[in-house]
Amino acid sequence: MKIAVIQAAPVFLDSSATTDKALGLIREAAASGAELLAFPEVFLSGYPIWARHPSVSTNDELMRVGQVAYLKSAVTTDGPELAAIAREASDRGVFVYIGVVERSGSGGSVYASLVAIHPDHGIVNVHRKLKPTFHERLVWADGDGHGLQVQSWRDFKIGGLNCYENWLPLARQALYQQGEQLHIATWPGDLNVTENITQFIAMEGRIYAASVSGLLRASDIPTNFPLRKLVAEGRDLINDGGSMIVAPGGKIIAGPLVGEEVILYADLSLDDVLGAHLKLDPAGHYSRGSVLSLQHNRDRPDRSAS
Repeated sequence: MKIAVIQAAPVFLDSSATTDKALGLIREAAASGAELLAFPEVFLSGYPIWARHPSVSTNDELMRVGQVAYLKSAVTTDGPELAAIAREASDRGVFVYIGVVERSGSGGSVYASLVAIHPDHGIVNVHRKLKPTFHERLVWADGDGHGLQVQSWRDFKIGGLNCYENWLPLARQALYQQGEQLHIATWPGDLNVTENITQFIAMEGRIYAASVSGLLRASDIPTNFPLRKLVAEGRDLINDGGSMIVAPGGKIIAGPLVGEEVILYADLSLDDVLGAHLKLDPAGHYSRGSVLSLQHNRDRPDRSAS
């Protein structure tokens, strides 16, 4: 199976324009023979960079400005943006993973969600980030375990996690137990964070691991965004990318690349995954279910938004 990892910047806080950009990138990757495509964390339509800035995160009024803009740009899983992406995936015969800012059923909260789109069945899974990281807790609501699911495509079983939850051993184990063979790790973009964990997942799970990272430059932030000066002043590159693809056992086979929009491609072999499990299968012969077990709550409290 040929996969494509798409390192690109969103049209910041513009869901319609970012959708159009995603459609073009899907066409480009599909034309190059990719059968599975992955976009960064909250690619649709941007990472809440203002929450990182101490002058904003400690100021209720400035945070309110950012949150209003964020809520307005958020999407729902039954909205026109994901419907258009699902149609494109169907037309091109490709499976798509895309990070989105998902509006809650109440309309007043957002999740960092990773949406899995099957070319024949449309949206087959929405994984909401279990626990936003540090400053993200000012912006994103907690997710749930319902979306910790693997999907089948082209003989592979594929799962994914958002950003720092890739560091959660039990979240990874929940996917390994479902037979995960390709792991999609999405990030806003920071090579210093992605490099070690991508290789570690490939080594631990004996699977392919693909980190798909975002890119954001000061020039990507629109001039009419009220907090632009605070978050972009003196910074040309805000999120630097760092996308990469790693084979079972830890060998890097594509990337990492920083500072540019790029599509990374790799051809994956299921035999490589099966062979790598000879010595270590963390959810099979090398696990001890009678000694250690994992409880997985699959409930979804907020069902009105997905």
